[in-house]
Amino acid sequence: MSFHKERLEFSGKSDPIARLTLQLMGAFAEFERVIINERRIEGIAKARKLGRQIGARPKLSTTQADELRQRVVAGESKMGLAVEYGISRQAVYNYLRQG
Repeated sequence: MSFHKERLEFSGKSDPIARLTLQLMGAFAEFERVIINERRIEGIAKARKLGRQIGARPKLSTTQADELRQRVVAGESKMGLAVEYGISRQAVYNYLRQG
């Protein structure tokens, strides 16, 4: 195994120093990943508290979403509605689940 940026090479031999170095690098990488994830969660919580949009904005307005639900109940094709509204079939199901 080799790390080009750090110019480190680890062979398959049982070298205790190399194994320790590799394990330490793995531990630090895992620690850094946990810290990044915690910061991300804190940032999302702060944004929600401030009322900011999290994730993608809805493709349809509430009026369009209500109309979509009514048309599905009336028996129209979900795929046809998806094409008409310019959204995916999965988005149609997501709007139906929300309503």
